[in-house]
Amino acid sequence: MKRKFYLFFPIILLAFIIQGCQKKTPVVTEKEKPVKTGTINLVIWCAAEDEELVSQITSSFKKEYSSQDFNITYKPQSESNCTDALMADLENGADVFIFADDQLNTLVAAGALEPVENAEHARKANLPESVLAASVNDTLYALPLTADNGYFLYYNKKYFTEKNIKSLDSILDIAAQHGKKFSMEWSSGWYVYSFFGNTGLTVGLNDDGITNYCTWNSKKGKIKGTDVAKAMLKISRHPGFTNTDDAGFLKGVKNNKIIAGVNGIWNSVALEKAWGKNFGAARLPLYTCAGQQVQMASFSGYKLVGVNAYSEEKEWAAKLAEWISNEENQKLRFIMRRQGPSNINAAASEEVQSSPAIAALLEQSGFSCLQRIGGNFWEPVTTFTEDMLSGSQPGKNLQEKLDKMAEGITAP
Repeated sequence: MKRKFYLFFPIILLAFIIQGCQKKTPVVTEKEKPVKTGTINLVIWCAAEDEELVSQITSSFKKEYSSQDFNITYKPQSESNCTDALMADLENGADVFIFADDQLNTLVAAGALEPVENAEHARKANLPESVLAASVNDTLYALPLTADNGYFLYYNKKYFTEKNIKSLDSILDIAAQHGKKFSMEWSSGWYVYSFFGNTGLTVGLNDDGITNYCTWNSKKGKIKGTDVAKAMLKISRHPGFTNTDDAGFLKGVKNNKIIAGVNGIWNSVALEKAWGKNFGAARLPLYTCAGQQVQMASFSGYKLVGVNAYSEEKEWAAKLAEWISNEENQKLRFIMRRQGPSNINAAASEEVQSSPAIAALLEQSGFSCLQRIGGNFWEPVTTFTEDMLSGSQPGKNLQEKLDKMAEGITAP
């Protein structure tokens, strides 16, 4: 699930110096606007799993604008590499596309997206963090669609109460007592951020949009880099802990070897099926670091709907993007695809709030932040966590490993 971000800050200058000297064109209201003759051709890119959902959404869109003829074509395209596909042939790319928020800055810098016209409505309708994820320099360039690309705690209620899932120490001890495991993927910096995120140690993207800053190796403050590393070492050696990826996590749940773990919304259906009435989800627990109980943090992510700036039907493409991302269709997306809405009203609906996984994700959102980091982040973190898992000893050697990780993360 790791995401790579490249941040750019284009400056848009609007010149209206001679506007007062020009004859003003009468404003045509929406109701007065004539229907375009002929058929409107639009292409949508979104995940292959969304085909049935998109079919229903486009059918209702055609019904809403029944006075106009449409030919709307759906083409499967992964949200995670949508930008790569679009950049290959921008002028002939999809009119409307769904993509992960980490790609926004690249799309804006490439001129693939233009500011959203009805931005104020979108800002009021959606969760503030999702609006931030869809913006560059406070300008909205895409429409928020989901607010569910993050991670939280899954647990089997057969073994845990709501009280003892609040502490990672308790979770690990209970898992070990039953000969079971708590699972978390340490091979990805996406998850490893959870240990550093609420300690005062920082990582992020510099103003150049490419390089990173990182203080994870800091020797100052109430919590130092070595404190986090020592805590991770202790966790890695605990008999109730296992490091595994998505596939290993699901396998362990199904064979009853894993009874709790950190993962995302995309596996909620499979876990609910495996654990049945014992299925549980909650925000991430506290973990012990430097003698303190620290709330585990998380990265958050969002899916957005974009309109191709090169679309020959930009006006209708924008209408379709608004339709896809409106309250009712975000509710439909949750019902059909179990994806958490960014729309405030949809997120507050009874259907969404009754989902343990969505409720857990929303609760964790108070301890999460947008992932804005450059490409040099991933490999040094993976190397560092491999050392933690191999049982590296505390001391000077541990500080050297932190320094090496920070040096790699901040490399030009």
